[in-house]
Amino acid sequence: MITLEYFTNKDFTELMGWISDEEILMNWSGALFSFPLTQSSMEWYVEDVNDIKNSEAFIYKAVDAETGKTVGHISLGGISKKNRAGRISRVLVAPEYQGKGYCRQMVSAVLKIGFEDLRLHRICLGVYDFNKAAISCYQKAGLVIEGTNRDCLLFKGKWWSLVEMSILEDEWAAPSAP
Repeated sequence: MITLEYFTNKDFTELMGWISDEEILMNWSGALFSFPLTQSSMEWYVEDVNDIKNSEAFIYKAVDAETGKTVGHISLGGISKKNRAGRISRVLVAPEYQGKGYCRQMVSAVLKIGFEDLRLHRICLGVYDFNKAAISCYQKAGLVIEGTNRDCLLFKGKWWSLVEMSILEDEWAAPSAP
């Protein structure tokens, strides 16, 4: 079982340690950051976030409730109060904790925050089509595939396509929801 805690500048070093190469960084953040991550390049990332009344982004670290170890990172941003919508992004499970079910717990926990605390109607995300484990995780958490943005990113001479997924508040609240 995990809990989500706000991600702060005290957590930068641990996150930077998980991102060992440019491909992992691109998969995690798209073109938002450049490799290698540095303390100074991440400072802006935590500005004006995590204020339930005013922020448009919420950034979390996932902590294993039993061990107290940080096992992952996830954010919910692009909050539109008018449209009651948000977007999950920058999902990363620490390398030593991958394949142990933490991703689904992280996504489920952020969906709960989005739908219950923020009263959102729609939460979406984008995931590169080759990341089959993440797509499966998101589907198990209740998100559905809406479509694919084909060849939308050129990385080291190869095109990456982005699968768009979403879940609506009534789908999340349904009895069969995770």
